[in-house]
Formats: sequence, structure tokens, C-alpha cells
Amino acid sequence: MRRWLAHRLTRTALLGTLILAAPAGVPAAEAPSRILVGLDGKTFFDPEGGRNGPNGHDAVGILDVGDEARPRLVHTLPLDNSVYGPPTNLRVTPDGRLGLVASSVLMRPEGTAWYAQPDNRLHVIDLAAEPPRLVETLTVGSQPSGLAINRAGDLALVANREGRSVTALTIRGTVVRPIATVEVGDEAAAVAFAPDGKRAFVAKNKAGRIGVLAIDGTALRYDPGLDMPVGPGVYGLDVTPDGRLALTGNTGPEPSDGHADTVSVIRADAARPVVVDHLGIGDTPEALAIAPDGRHAAVSVVRGASAPRSSPGYTPTGAVALLAIGPDGVRRVAEAEAGAVTQGIVFSPSGAYVYVGNYVDRTLGVYRVEGDGLADTGYRLPLPGQPASLGGR
Repeated sequence: MRRWLAHRLTRTALLGTLILAAPAGVPAAEAPSRILVGLDGKTFFDPEGGRNGPNGHDAVGILDVGDEARPRLVHTLPLDNSVYGPPTNLRVTPDGRLGLVASSVLMRPEGTAWYAQPDNRLHVIDLAAEPPRLVETLTVGSQPSGLAINRAGDLALVANREGRSVTALTIRGTVVRPIATVEVGDEAAAVAFAPDGKRAFVAKNKAGRIGVLAIDGTALRYDPGLDMPVGPGVYGLDVTPDGRLALTGNTGPEPSDGHADTVSVIRADAARPVVVDHLGIGDTPEALAIAPDGRHAAVSVVRGASAPRSSPGYTPTGAVALLAIGPDGVRRVAEAEAGAVTQGIVFSPSGAYVYVGNYVDRTLGVYRVEGDGLADTGYRLPLPGQPASLGGR
């Protein structure tokens, strides 16, 4: 789903310094509570295995989560995006005004088959408009994947897998502008800000490492000497609201192979961040999210659902795992059944509910957090496409 191979330029990991413009923020009226869902219409998981099809069938769905127990689809926009993301390729600004959506790949035909090739576009959506509308589409790095927006809402970062880099973008009102790109030496699949905005973390999926970006005022700097080993296939990445810990989801060398994979725990607020623990999580933790209060994390676990049915690792469904985050560390406390090929995962604004995208089923599953437990509400929101990613504020 995420692993397609193309010829890549060999680049040297280097120390890069990037000077960012810092425009003054422009206040905007707060928009309703919205969550974005990327709907992929060109990659499919059939009983015989994965296959690709032609472009032109993707969309971005906009969900109203004012009633957190029963989210509803209020609008869709026909915009290219992809399950070759990973499922962190969209975000909503802290004030709820804008949505940013990266288009990671497009398909090219070769005979009767279709193969993924890098895209380089980022869509900007005005969520306060009625109905929501596309503001513009920008050019960023090659194969833009994971996205992050700082708490101030004036700076975004996008991890470029094929570009082996991170692009910085300024946000002012509805105007988003890429201003520079810094190389990080390896494929970069996801990125997450520390809450104070002075540091960001970069998931290097192929290398199985987490890179560190230091942000000092308007300067962004990557130091390869701070890279941390976590595990192969790292895609999920989030930081606790207090900035103390970062969590990563490591899908392993091959997804849906039947072997257990891990979540890594990083001491993120140290001068030199370090990996302090690894938790067994099951086969292929595709995405993870940390609750607004920082007490829990939720992980979408594909298990063997993306494998061909003839594979020894095949399972028909995935799962949602709940982790408890405390002063003494992180522990796995609950799990609930989910649909086929779980992808994006996100908490509701209050943190009382967890939403997960079931790609093959074309549904959004809703789960209630009860103490350290996780209850399936049974509510499934039908979606007009395959949910490849989920993103909120």
C-alpha cells in the first residue's frame, strides 16, 4: 500500500539550515469542528492482492463532528490524494479555517497495468466557506506525504518521500506559500511538531529512523547526528501535548506478513532525544494518534488484511489498539475489532471518541474511550470512496 519502488537519486545526509519568513498571523473566525478524510479511488486490495487503476477518481471528504458519536459527511471535493501516503497526508489548521491535503502519487499506465509515480502537489481548502472550496493547489516536493501544522497555525511542514526532504510553508489567512525545502538524507514519510514549535520530528520510513528538526525563531535546521533508530517501515508519528514523549508506528519490513511489529516511545523533550521503549502492537501499525489530553494513543493495526487471501499472514479484519500514557511510561490497555485494511486514525475534538478509516469496507468506524477501555459504538459511517487518511486540527 505504501511500498512502491522507483529509481531514486542518491543523496548525502547533510546539515541544512533554512531561513523562514515569519508573516504576522491574521485572525479568522473559528470554523465548525471538521475532520478531513482522503478517499482514494485508484488503489484496491482484491482477494488476489493489491492493484492500481487510473487516476481521476479520488476525493477529499469533509466530516462534521459536532456530534462526536455520529460524525456525518457534509461535503466532498474531487481532489487527487492517495493511500500511498501514508495516512497522515492531510491536516486542519488549529483555528479550523483551512485544510491541507497532499497528493503523494499519481498512476501511469504500462501496458494493462498501472504503476505509481511521485506527484508534487498540495491542496489548500477553505473549510469556513459554505460550501467548503478549493483555494488553490501548490507545488511542493516530490511525493509529499505526512503533514504537520504548528500550534500557532502559521507554519506547516510536509515530508517529501521521493524528495528525501521537508518543505516549509507559511500560512496567513487563506494564503499558504512554500518558502524553502531542507534535505534530510532519507525518504521522509511523516512529520510532527513539538507543542512549543521549537522542534519537529521526521519519520524516515525506509531507514527506520526518526530525524530531528530544530526550530529557532525563523530558522529550521536538520542535524543528522540526532537521528534515532526505531524500526523498519516507520510511518505513524505523533507527540504528546506536553512535549514529553513522541510515539512512532513501525510497520516492519513487509506489511501484513503475519509478524508482530512495534510502537516506539521517544523521550522527546531531552536535549538529545532518545528511544526509551518499544511495545509489541501486532502486524502493521499503519497510523497512530495521541488524544488531546495526552492520556491515550490510538493505533490502527492492519494485521493481515492487506495481504492476498492465499497468504499465510492474511486476516479478514484489522484492529484499533489503545495505549495509556502515564508518568511511568506507555502501556497497551485495550483493543477492538475494526474493518478491512485500517488506515487513518484520529481522536474526536474532546478525545472521547476514536475514528478509524476502514479502507476496503469504505466506512468510518467510531469507538468510545471508557477509562482505559475502548468500546465499539457499532456506528459505521458509509463513505463515497476508500478512506486512505484522516486528519483533524
